[in-house]
Amino acid sequence: MKKILALILGLCLIVPIISMAGCIGENSQPSTNEKPSNEKPTTIIIRTTGATFPKYQIQKWIEDYQKSHPNIKIEYEGGGSGHGQEAFLKGLTDIGRTDPPVKEIMWNKFLKTGDQPLQFPEIVGAVVVTYNIPEIGDKSLKLSRDVLADIFLGKIEYWDDERIKKINPEVADKIPHKKIIVIHRSDASGTTAIFTTYLSLISSEWAEKVGAGKVVDWPADKMGRGVAGKGNSGVVAVLKSTPYSIAYTELSYAIEEKLPVAALENKNGKFVEPTDDAIKAAVSAVKASIPNPTEGYKEDLKQMLDAPGDNAYSIVAFTHLLVWENKNYKHYSSEKAKAIKDFLTWALTEGQKPEHLAPGYVGLPEDVAKIGLNAVNVIKE
Repeated sequence: MKKILALILGLCLIVPIISMAGCIGENSQPSTNEKPSNEKPTTIIIRTTGATFPKYQIQKWIEDYQKSHPNIKIEYEGGGSGHGQEAFLKGLTDIGRTDPPVKEIMWNKFLKTGDQPLQFPEIVGAVVVTYNIPEIGDKSLKLSRDVLADIFLGKIEYWDDERIKKINPEVADKIPHKKIIVIHRSDASGTTAIFTTYLSLISSEWAEKVGAGKVVDWPADKMGRGVAGKGNSGVVAVLKSTPYSIAYTELSYAIEEKLPVAALENKNGKFVEPTDDAIKAAVSAVKASIPNPTEGYKEDLKQMLDAPGDNAYSIVAFTHLLVWENKNYKHYSSEKAKAIKDFLTWALTEGQKPEHLAPGYVGLPEDVAKIGLNAVNVIKE
């Protein structure tokens, strides 16, 4: 009996050893030779510079896009449309941003680099008039076309001017006898170009004496009632710290900072605030005429300004992208070109949907977005 028990015990010890040997034999490579891959996807950096008009929209796109594309890092620098054009020309940025279309003289400088520039709209935004009048707080003032122009011309000096009080009877008794401080941009600004172009459309005196541009000579400066701020954020900061001031800025900044905005008299004589519906009404009221992206300088900034229609807001405009066709890989490596194309394709399709739009912006009409998509497809990988 003892011999039988010993035999059984011996078999029990032998079987696991055989099983272990069999397992090792089935694996042709020892586990110590299997090294997990520690390689990470290459991070591609895309730099975009220029207009502050679309700042909050760009930030929203970057945040949303990078959630599903962690290997693509997008860096945004503002500085204004003028800075964006210069940085693009000098090769200091991959994607330039400008509110007004590039003028022909700058376009020709782009061409001299040996590459083909491409310009097309990316989003629709609005410029608003905001103010800091403590006595009326966040109540919306109405500003007629002639009153708005004369305030910025310096012809209306005090807030309690009879013309302002007449069109604002609800708050007329609260409007103080205080001098109007006019705040404007100090840098070369697309927002300024849009606003001064609009003033030139509604006031022949403004057109003759001041004109339109990214930089102008502000009449209020000569009267000692003008103050400048850098970028839309700088203008807003000065406005908030300066009682009895008035300024122009991009709608999204007014929303972000909870600033009051004026209801402006439109082409049909209606006072309209810059709501999404009012911006869309301005876009739909005109047939947007966008040139081929290879001839972006031919686009007319005025096309959506002072649009007809009872519900249309008056100061609506596209903001634009600048990219290179990338002939002979002059500006982008193959990998960067692919990343730029992917991001811009996303921005012009998914990025135009409501869930990817920042407050204060409206998506492009489908036919306008298609022009941009066709341009993106031209970029050489």
